[in-house]
Amino acid sequence: MKRLLAVFALTLAACSSGSNAGTGTAKEAALPTYDVKELPPGPVGDSIRYGHDIIVRTQVLMKDYVRSDMSCAACHLDAGTKSKGGSLVGAYNRFPQWNKRSGRVITLQDRLAECFLYSMNGRPPAYSSKEMIALVSYVSWLSRGMPNLAKERPGDRFIIPLPSEQPNVAHGAQIYAQKCVACHQANGAGVSGTFPPLWGDTSFNNGAGMAHLDRMTGFVRYNMPKNAPGSLSVKDAYDVSAFVLSRKRPRFHGERLVAPEPTPARYF
Repeated sequence: MKRLLAVFALTLAACSSGSNAGTGTAKEAALPTYDVKELPPGPVGDSIRYGHDIIVRTQVLMKDYVRSDMSCAACHLDAGTKSKGGSLVGAYNRFPQWNKRSGRVITLQDRLAECFLYSMNGRPPAYSSKEMIALVSYVSWLSRGMPNLAKERPGDRFIIPLPSEQPNVAHGAQIYAQKCVACHQANGAGVSGTFPPLWGDTSFNNGAGMAHLDRMTGFVRYNMPKNAPGSLSVKDAYDVSAFVLSRKRPRFHGERLVAPEPTPARYF
């Protein structure tokens, strides 16, 4: 009997290991996620919950700060908890960090501000605002118990090497018509509050992370279409991403001045 139990235990372990193939180790799969029942009581828990809600309902809760018709969860799937889907798990522990684009060391607040400027095509909330503190609280909560990491965990990284040949935009248009149009519509406008716009005036601007072909290709390869994630080949994901990025979208205006709301000294 003991021998049978031992074999059964080993079988369960093997099955558990196999279920995580391609997404990281079993240890990675068990890392922190968001469960409202686990939040600490009081104002800290309230802030974490509000940060989660901002990620999911950005257009509603941050309407004064966004011009795109997108939520943060459009690029950070499952409120930032999905591996290879823009996971925010562990992100808190990677800051401060050097940022090549801005040519300086940035904080997590700076990185969140970038999301508002690029993906949301809007303006960032003040770093001392309730909204920014809530977002930092949420990312911190998702990163609890994790080591300080300079880069993403291997299981979370979705950027993949691109094919050597140039993308076939015409083929990408065919893939879009077959696999994407039901959610994102023929005009790329999506469905407000449900499926994000992929191009046009209400989509992310040309400075957003998703406006880079390597990032969109990996994201599409692992996560799209939503009803059959992972079903597209790398070449199909490459071509359809190139098609999407060939369409017109807002341009990022880097010279405009962005000033946070003034805050009374007594706040600090």
